[in-house]
Amino acid sequence: MKLSTREDIAAPIDHVFARASDFAAFERRAMREGAAVTRLSNGPVAVDTSWDIEVRIRGRKRRFTSVLTSLCAPDGYVVTTQSDGMTIVSTVDLVALSPNRTRVSVAIDMKARTLTARVVLQSLKLAKSRLSERFRARMHSYAQVIEDAYPKGS
Repeated sequence: MKLSTREDIAAPIDHVFARASDFAAFERRAMREGAAVTRLSNGPVAVDTSWDIEVRIRGRKRRFTSVLTSLCAPDGYVVTTQSDGMTIVSTVDLVALSPNRTRVSVAIDMKARTLTARVVLQSLKLAKSRLSERFRARMHSYAQVIEDAYPKGS
């Protein structure tokens, strides 16, 4: 199953990339929302940086391992996440539309590797329109945060 959306942001591509690839901020936000996030490598984030994530979903602890599989500044990155029976590939692409306007495209592709994961994906597919709308709304909100953080007149 694939979810995707795109947003145009009134800010230069370098600013958008810096905010969209602020993995430390993503780690802090996930921890504030109740996830246990551990970066498994030291130093700056680069290709092959990985995270161990534990989060409670529907009353049960789930464990994920995410790896930054591609990083091409300022054009985007790819994060591959593995869980029990499922692979999730998240792609963030940035395109400069003008010196002060950037298009951000985000796609999440989920694939099941086990029967249990197929059942979970099937239930997600039944709610895909609602999930897509929530995904779009969250991305729109995040795009506004990035745009508001860019100093006007720069």
